[in-house]
Amino acid sequence: MSHLLDNKRLIQGFLLVILLGFLFKLTTSSRNSEEARLLDEFWSRYSVHAVPIPDNMEFAGERVPLEDFEVRERVDRELLVNTYFQSATILNMKRSARWFPIFEPILKQYGVPDDFKYLAVIESGLANVVSPSQAAGFWQFIESTGKAYGLRIEEGIDERYDPIRSTHATCRFLLDAKKEFGSWAMAAAAFNMGTSGLRKQVQQQGLSEYYELWLNQETSRYMPRLIATKYIFEHPKSYGYRLSPAQKYAPLPANTLIVDTAIIDLTSFARTLGSNYKVFRSNNPWIRSYSLPAPSPGKPYAFRVPDPGSSVDLPELTDFSSFQMGDSSIVIPETK
Repeated sequence: MSHLLDNKRLIQGFLLVILLGFLFKLTTSSRNSEEARLLDEFWSRYSVHAVPIPDNMEFAGERVPLEDFEVRERVDRELLVNTYFQSATILNMKRSARWFPIFEPILKQYGVPDDFKYLAVIESGLANVVSPSQAAGFWQFIESTGKAYGLRIEEGIDERYDPIRSTHATCRFLLDAKKEFGSWAMAAAAFNMGTSGLRKQVQQQGLSEYYELWLNQETSRYMPRLIATKYIFEHPKSYGYRLSPAQKYAPLPANTLIVDTAIIDLTSFARTLGSNYKVFRSNNPWIRSYSLPAPSPGKPYAFRVPDPGSSVDLPELTDFSSFQMGDSSIVIPETK
């Protein structure tokens, strides 16, 4: 009797294994079929296209010689790279709505073509970053060049990170380079490789036009990258980008607080303004410490203080004893 019972259990176990195998195969087959269907659907819709190259292109009012096949292919490369680097390009488009309104009036003030706002896009992605060579800020100044063009760089202070002051310095550099080398394309090249390096290439090759010079790879790509960025930003739909105004990063309204004395505790100072150190430093990225020495005579600190969009009631700043500040500090609205 026990022998028959054992056989019955063996048969039941065998049938169960067969049933489970069948169900597994059925499930796997169904899943594979669904995956195959989705894959077929993906490939039926997926395609990569060459991007349009306009018949005529210009940057800063200067024509791009697209009839030169080498120049045309360099521009084509940058259009392709920046079009299909979607995450970086769309992020830069979002950021541009915040920072271009700051750059544009300064460029106009100096008579520098508006197109040069795109230089900050290719240099830093519109962010206060530091390169391996220790170039810093939106415009990527190295320390020596920053100081040469009036930026204060010392312990606790680095105006390369100030989007306003560094833009003024950039304009002064570009004007000097344009005066020396004769074109805005050459001014851009000088900004990338330095005036001495470009001057040496001009002398060695006996040529003065950017598109005729043999330059290092980074500088030879520099103008095509600027041109490509400009055209993608100005004709986004032609390059597959759809971005509504609401999806862009809005400008940050602020008042300007003028202070002409040292501040020994920026954390407490920020709290006095109804803020905190994080918010205060985010609005004043040139601050690199928790205290500030006395400013140079006639050159007070100009702090950006967040403004919610309408007039801001700042605290009464009458007692600066804990900050070693004088009574001459005033609050003025920043020009919008």
